[in-house]
Formats: sequence, structure tokens, C-alpha cells
Amino acid sequence: MDREVVQAIDRVIHEIHRNLGERITIDDMARIAMFSKFHFTRLFQRVTGIPPARFLYAVRLQEAKRLLLSTSLTVTEISTMIGYSSLGTFSTRFKSCVGLSPTAYRELRGFTPQIPTDDGRRTRGHTVTIRGRVRLQSPAVHDPVFLGVFPEPIAQGSPIRCAFLRRPGPFVLDRVPQGTWYLLAQAVRAESETGLDDGPPNIGVHGPLSVRPGSVHTAIDLRLRPSRPLDPPVLLALLDVRQKALSASAI
Repeated sequence: MDREVVQAIDRVIHEIHRNLGERITIDDMARIAMFSKFHFTRLFQRVTGIPPARFLYAVRLQEAKRLLLSTSLTVTEISTMIGYSSLGTFSTRFKSCVGLSPTAYRELRGFTPQIPTDDGRRTRGHTVTIRGRVRLQSPAVHDPVFLGVFPEPIAQGSPIRCAFLRRPGPFVLDRVPQGTWYLLAQAVRAESETGLDDGPPNIGVHGPLSVRPGSVHTAIDLRLRPSRPLDPPVLLALLDVRQKALSASAI
């Protein structure tokens, strides 16, 4: 990707973070990037993996997660601070993406007791087993790892399949249905007292991955690296790795 394009998208993301409580349109973003609206939208998705409007609400929800855990602000105050005029819209989107209501997320300190998979409409037809290995840039780090299969390169909502690994290493995901998917992973710091940590988390993305009849996926190498501003945030609330739920390798 052209360096100037990446710098332009990075500039837009910086402005998104600076003005979360303000109304920000795609036209505004395109002007900041100094591209036409159509060209900007196409380049933004190519760089980040998701459309600019989706990136905007993901950053807003990530900030809401932080505020819920680090302040005593009410849910209404937080929704207003991050640019929502409707508390109902904010709460609905938060629960859909994070997996918990804002109140439950705060009460559980950013963790969830379980991560349900999206089995409802994808259990029939051809499925495959996906095998591979999760690697970390620093081999001295042995944090547990969340691994999920998602329809887009953003960890939100219910994954198609998911697993928790005690540490980076081999993984197996069974019964992955037909479709085009992304493998998303995040190392979860075991010493963390909340679902959010200081500093960028280690994440990994592999995809798009096409699952078709007869396809075989047995040697995926998923490397974790520190997340960057250009990466969509992980919105899904993760398991509390201090609990014995981690003893099961898959959810």
C-alpha cells in the first residue's frame, strides 16, 4: 500500500479519536484524507479491512468500554460523550458487538462468562476442520490466546467458532461451515484486572479464508503482533482467563 495513502488514513483515524463526541461523516473523513468520497471509502477499507463508518463506531464502542471500566460515569453520560444521541441505539449496538449490555460489561469488569458461537444458521452443509499454529513475536510471552472465526476482519458479535489457548501454539477449530471467514486472535494478559489492558494488545489476522466442499486448511500460521491504530479494535468481551473456563480448549 502506498505510504501516502496509509498516512492519509492514519490522519483520519487520529481525527476520529480526537472527536469521538462530534458528528463525523464520510464526507468529513474524505476531506481530512484529501480524497474524493468514493476513492476514500475504497482506500480506507483496503487499508483497515472494514468501511470507515464501521471503523468509526468500533472506535466509539472501544472508548465506551474503557469509560465503563475506568470511570463512574453513567451509561447515558458515556453514550453522549462518544457521539450517540440515543441511549437505546448505543445500548443495542454495544450488546450486539460486545456480547454484553453496557451495565453487565461494567459489573463483570470487562469479561464475559461465556462466548456463544453463531450456530443458528450455519450448522448444515459441508464443514471443515481448520488447524494451524498461533505464534507470538516474543517467544518469552506465554499469555492465553483467544481465537475466533468471524465473517469480517473485526472481532465483534458472535464468532462462528472460537477457542481459547493456554498459550500461543497449535490450534484446532472443528465444524467450520462453508463461507468466507477471517481468523482473528488476541493474546489476553493473564494478570489483567479488567478486559482492557494498558498498551496495545497482541493481535493476529488471517484471511479471507474460503471454506468450500473439498477444501483443506491444515497449516495456517497465525502470527500475533502489537495492534496498530489502523487495526479495528477487538470489541468482543473475552473470557476471564483467571477462571477455570480456560481449562476447556474450545467454547
